[in-house]
Amino acid sequence: MIVRILGEGQFNLPGSVIDGLNDIDNRMVEAVAAEDGPQFQSLLDEMFRLVREQGEPVPVDELVESDLILPELDLTLDEAEHIFIGDGLLPG
Repeated sequence: MIVRILGEGQFNLPGSVIDGLNDIDNRMVEAVAAEDGPQFQSLLDEMFRLVREQGEPVPVDELVESDLILPELDLTLDEAEHIFIGDGLLPG
């Protein structure tokens, strides 16, 4: 799965990591619904760390369509209320 972090670049994430990413995404939906800013920020940091540590950076000169686009790290809770609803970023 190709994951883009806005303002940073793309990462090729192995399929074995997708369930962990989905778990974080689901917990982020819950944190946003509860208006828990500190928990949301902690989970956003965890999501970015997982992608950076487990993903392989895609070379800048390689054109690849992103399967998932993550917001920038400075996303606020108010902005997240429009993104992390329902299924969140990842369905399921």
